[in-house]
Order: sequence, then C-alpha cells, then structure tokens
Amino acid sequence: MAYASDERDANNVVWSGKWVAERLGVELDGDERLRGLLGLALRRNPKRAHLLVSHVLGKHVPQSPALVWRSGYDLGVRVRALLGDDEARRSVVLGYAETATGLGHSVADGLALAPYLHSTRRPVPGVARAGGFEESHSHATSHLLLPEDPGLLAGDGPLVLVDDEFSTGNTVLNTIRALHERYPRGRYVIVALVDMRSDADQGRLAEFAREIGARVDLIALASGTVRLPEGVLERGQALVAEHEQSALVAEHEQAAASVPVRQSAVGVPVQRDARRPVRVDLGWPAGVPDGGRHGFTAAHRETLEAAAPGLADRIAGALPADARRVLVLGFEELMYAPLRLAVALEERVQAEVRYSTTTRSPVLAVDDPGYAIRSRLVFPAHDDPADGPGDRYAYNVAGGGFDTVVAVVDSTADTPQLHAPDGLLAQLARHAEHVLLAVVPSHVPGAQAVEGASERQENPSMLPEPLRGPAFSSYAPDEVGWLLQDLSEVELEAPTEEREEAIQSGGAHYAESLPVEYQPNEQYQQLFKAALETSAARIARAVGVVTETVLAERSKRPVLVSLARAGTPVGVLMRRWAEHRHGLDLPHYAVSIVRGRGIDANALRWLAAHHDPADVVFVDGWTGKGAITRELAQAVRDFEEASGAEGFDPEIAVLADPGSCVRTYGTREDFLIPSACLNSTVSGLISRTVLRADLVGPDDFHGAKFYRELAGTDVSGHFLDTVAARFDEVGVAVDAQVKEVLSADRAPTWEGWAAVERISASYGINDVNLVKPGVGETTRVLLRRVPWKILAQRGAGADLDHVRLLARQRGVEVEEVDGLPYSCVGLIHPQYTRGATGADGKAVTGQ
Repeated sequence: MAYASDERDANNVVWSGKWVAERLGVELDGDERLRGLLGLALRRNPKRAHLLVSHVLGKHVPQSPALVWRSGYDLGVRVRALLGDDEARRSVVLGYAETATGLGHSVADGLALAPYLHSTRRPVPGVARAGGFEESHSHATSHLLLPEDPGLLAGDGPLVLVDDEFSTGNTVLNTIRALHERYPRGRYVIVALVDMRSDADQGRLAEFAREIGARVDLIALASGTVRLPEGVLERGQALVAEHEQSALVAEHEQAAASVPVRQSAVGVPVQRDARRPVRVDLGWPAGVPDGGRHGFTAAHRETLEAAAPGLADRIAGALPADARRVLVLGFEELMYAPLRLAVALEERVQAEVRYSTTTRSPVLAVDDPGYAIRSRLVFPAHDDPADGPGDRYAYNVAGGGFDTVVAVVDSTADTPQLHAPDGLLAQLARHAEHVLLAVVPSHVPGAQAVEGASERQENPSMLPEPLRGPAFSSYAPDEVGWLLQDLSEVELEAPTEEREEAIQSGGAHYAESLPVEYQPNEQYQQLFKAALETSAARIARAVGVVTETVLAERSKRPVLVSLARAGTPVGVLMRRWAEHRHGLDLPHYAVSIVRGRGIDANALRWLAAHHDPADVVFVDGWTGKGAITRELAQAVRDFEEASGAEGFDPEIAVLADPGSCVRTYGTREDFLIPSACLNSTVSGLISRTVLRADLVGPDDFHGAKFYRELAGTDVSGHFLDTVAARFDEVGVAVDAQVKEVLSADRAPTWEGWAAVERISASYGINDVNLVKPGVGETTRVLLRRVPWKILAQRGAGADLDHVRLLARQRGVEVEEVDGLPYSCVGLIHPQYTRGATGADGKAVTGQ
C-alpha cells in the first residue's frame, strides 16, 4: 500500500515522513510495517536528497534499547534458521560503518555461533587491510576491513552482510564482488532492516548471484519501494538550502550564548548553568574488544554478556536519584557497546531509557512532528579522524526531554575536543541537567600487554584508563583512579640494608625497587589507633581548610591529583569533604613522582587529554624540606616544553606545610598525621611507586604493586572513616580559619630547606637528601631506610610516641635538641654499607 502524507497511526501520531512527502511528493509503497520503521528527512547530498530515517536502528532517533537490539537479534535468529547450525558455525557476519555497526553485531548475537566484523572509516596504524570497498551514495565513501585475525574472511563458509537498508544494492554488491575475488565462497546472506529496492533493481540480485556462481539470500524486517517524482533531487536541494540557513543561524546563536540553555520536553529553551560531566568507570572486562572493528568472537560475546549487568550497575549507581528520562548516547561506529550497556540499564532502573548515537552524516533538522529529525547538535570531531577535522552531529537529543545523558565513547575519542567548550559534552550539558561520560578502552590488534601492564590503545598517545579498586587497591572505585600500571606479579622487594647500600653507592635509584613492607606488631598498631583517635579532629580541620582554600582560589570544580602514595589518603579526604560540604563529586587520581626523575609525563598527558589542566590541583600529605615541591615545578615546566601542553599549576596543596614551601595548606604545624605511621596498609594496600626501565617503557605509566595479601591488616578505610566522621564538628572552626588563611601572607619562606642545610652541615652529612624533616618523613626513614639518628624537639609529646618505638626497635639514638623548626628530623646513615652498620641494619652511633 502507499502511505498518504496526512495519514496517522493507530495512536494518532503523525508519521515522521509527512513533511517531506508533502513537499517533495515522496511516497513509500510496501509492507504495512514500513511507516512504523521509517521516517523521512532531507540532507545536502548531490546523489540523494532524501534520507530514510529508521526508528529501530538507534542512530538518529532515540529508541528503547531493547527494541533496537531485538530488531537485529531476531534477524540473526532467522539467518541461523536459514543456514542451519553447521553452516552458521562456519559463517562470518559483516556489518557496515557507520550506521549498521550495532545492527550487524545484534544480528551476530542472534546467529550466536559466528564471529563478527564491521567495516570502518578509521585507519589504524600497523593493521593490514583485508579489503575495502566504496559506498557510492554516502557522504564518506571509503570502507576499510581491518580484522585482527587475517584468516577471518578467508574461510569458505557463508558471509552474512548486514546493512540498515537495502536500496539500490550497490554497496552490498560492491562488497561481495571485492571480497569474492579475494576470498571466494559459495553462499552469501544479505540482511537489512528494510528492503527498499526499486522494480529496476529487483532482478539484479539473482543476476549477480549467477555471475559469481554463488547463492545469495536476502532477509529483511519489511520491504517496499520509495517512489520519487521527477526533479526530486533538485527540489530537495533547494528545500535544504532554504531551511538550512535559518537552522545554522539558530545553532550559532545558541553556541555563542553566554548562558547555556537546554530544551524542555516541548522544545522551550530553559536557561541554566552547564555542569561538568560525571565520569563513570565501567570496569570494562579485560580482553573484550570495544566492538567489531577488528573482529568480535563468540567467546568475546559470552564474556560481555556476563559482564553487562555489572557494567550497567556502575552507570545506574552514578545516575541522579530523580532521573526520569535517560539517553545512552553512543559514538559514530561505537554503537554496540553503548547499546548493550543501555539494554542492561533499561532492565535495572525505573527511569525511561532511550538509546541513539552521534554521526558524521549531516541532515537537515526541522522542528515539525511530521519530520524525522526534529533537532540537531553540531560539535567538532573528537577522535582525530583520518580525513581531518569536521563537524559531527547528534539528532533528536535537544528537545527530547532527557534529564540525563550518558555519553559512551571509546578511549581514542576521549580527547580535549570532546571536553572543549564547543565539544559534545558541553553541547549535551546545555540540554540535560546531568551528563555522564563512560569510556570503553579502544582495542588494539596485536598489542601485547607488558607483564602487569594495561593494554595499549590504538593511538600511541592514548593511555589505559585509571586502575581502580577493588581490582587495584582497597579503596572504593569512585574514591581514586590510579594512573599507574599494576606490577603486583613482579618481585621488586629487597632488604632495606641492600637497598640503602645500592642507593648510596650509586648502583641503583630508590625507585627501582621496593622495601619489604613493614608489618607492625600489636604495640605499634595500638599506637596508630590511639594517635588516630587523638588527632582525627585536627586532621579533619586541616582537610577542611585546604579543601576550602582550593575551592576558593584554584577552581570551583578542581580535579584532585594526589602524589602517590602519601598524598592519596589526603586526596580521598579532600574529595569526601567537597562532597559532604558542597555536594561536589570531584574527580581524583593518583600519579607517581620520583625524586630526581620527575613526575610521570604519561600521567600528565592523560590528564591533559581528559580534563582542563587549569583545574588540576596536585595534592600531597605534607612538606618536608620542599624537595618534591621543587621537583614537581621543574617536571611540569619540562613537560610543557616537550609536549606543548600548558595550564598545569605545579603548586601542591598539602595537609601540613611545616617547611613553609607552599601557599595552599591545611596547617603549617608539624604534627602527627597517622597515615604517615604505616605504609600500604593505610594507603589502599598500594606500594610506593616504581620506575625501572625494564618494566616501564616510554609510553607506560609508572608502576606499583597491590598487596592483596595484607587485606587482614588494612586500615585504609578505617583511617578515612574516622577522620570524615569529624567533619561536622570542625565545620565552624574551618570556616573561621579559612577566612584567616585567605587574608594572610602565605608566601613560602622555605625555612625548612634552610634548616635542613644547617643540620646537614652541623652533623657532617653534607647531603640534604639524607636529612628528612618532619614527623612524616622521619617515620619513613625508620620504616624504609637505614636511619643514623633521630633529632627530636625537646619536650615533644605523644606525637612522637611511634617514632620512639620504631627507633628502639631499630637501635637508633633519639637526640633531643632545642630550636628545631620541626617536631623531629630523621637522619639517614651517611656513606652506608652493611659492613659499617652490621647486617642487621642497626645503626652505629657516634659516627
């Protein structure tokens, strides 16, 4: 039957092809299902003015993800029935970029027994082409086939080709012809949502099958024909030109508006402040590709299906409590992963969930119920495309009534352009109250994981996603992301005395190995607990002061980047304060900095790609003499000179600044911060960081170990919870102290450095690196190095109880002195050898 332009469906909803049909005389003939499956729109294209807009493809029209997936799945079930299980196992499913990548994958799900591959317009360096073909009517014509397994297309089993529509058949026939010459086979199955061939094209398929000597079958949800009157191309182009200018003016005015706007459910602009997106760590299953660009096997499918509920739970946990209408928005060729996330999410939340994806294809938007593309968002490409920069689009998002949008991209596309003021995330923030970002790691064919390291990304400059608990560290996944590689399976520990001798002789750097983790006895554990109980309120006050100072002076939504590992508990506490006091969900990462070798440049590169460097605030526990402060400043300068990236502020925010080295601090008193008393068991069970050439390559993050075996003595959570429980009681004191701090002269005096130089000279050490001032640094000397003696401020009280206990256990003299600007100072044995001190590591006094 033919659909008249004024027909409505059974629910009295105007057909979304009515507007084009009325103006151009375009009609659809065929199955009754066609109007439910398709609408019409116009595009600027010299070969075809009209666009068939699918309601079940999940590209241009937000739709129930279950309906989108089921449409492809059911077609796959029909293919399996057609072929039989034996032939199905020998088959390969091939989908078309970009619109049919998710559809093809869903068909492969229904077929169940076959691997899946989709064509791509993204070349990947080092990956050989297994073929390619042209799509003559598309705005971007070249397709590449880049299977990881070169033999994927070489078999003689059936090839199942999946596209959203089968119109002239040229694209599919070009594909078969190109592949048949290289990989001849006896059977092909063409799958499409709709078969829209004209009468003239109907006989071409059978003729083509005879030509190549193979059987070619066709399966579709519905079939019909588009009736195009004479001159439709010219009239369509004129119609596009007429409406496009006004649409562009409106888009540019909106993008330039000083106050972001969003559309209400009825299309009325509503002003509001744009918010930064909330990043959701998916915990994507290891070894599962992001899609079918390089092949996706039945085993991959099983792993993803098992993991999907957990992935969706992470998204559900990040949704606002009052979410009503949620859009999961995929990215160009990345359609399947977002679709499966959306399907699982739809099953788990009360909110209405819809799914669609962004696209390269420019289509005219007309806000009319009889037109399939009601609105469009325009934003720059954000995956460094091979054909250069250009505009990209998201349709029917504005005005869709979505209060929450979950943007899902692959890591190759998680770039500064994505986060730019005119980028996709900013555009979405103008139209939805809440924007979440989930990143799926891009798969790299042939990339071999370094022992304990994360998989490389497609672009060498793209690095792995942060490690998170519980897989890495005992912290909750939202508390901190570690920009490190996991070296847990590598033997790195060496006896303290061996390390000291190697370090002082110049034979090794302290970051090339790890000390054996100190295991506190019962007496020491009781000291820790008592110290924590005594100092919790004091620490909470310092956390509040430093966090409020950062929010007042550095950024309204800072990105906390703690220096692993002493800074990490402080960063977590600052994040908790911001959430408790202001409802802010601040991103927090931990990075490695190594004295003498600088900060992890790859971590800075990752941060610059994912956040505005101006928002990054480096966090540490305390300052001693200021060596790390100076190290960071130099490292940031070196990084910016080498990479061209700018904007990082190297000043550290610390809990305690007894050395007067920084402007942003919670206090300048040298007091016991109980997290300094222990090693990994108060820092998420993570070791000190490691930088060694045979383990850390030029494109790797620095490394660290996760001591899972110490879980029984882990007090990381106890430390955080004890301090955070005191936030309310110190609130008034924090507010008063912050006012004083903000109005005070906080210029660093570096008095700590001067004191260290005096001590170094007075004790004949002549190496400031062997003088460790402050409670925290002194504790580290006793736990990790070979101490010579401890200098303690005369009359220092309970803050040094744990220091005195450790000194007795190590046989180290504690010398009380006057005029010390710190509570204590630890002196490392100068010119250490095991012969000078004895193999047990106990210090020799009087030297």
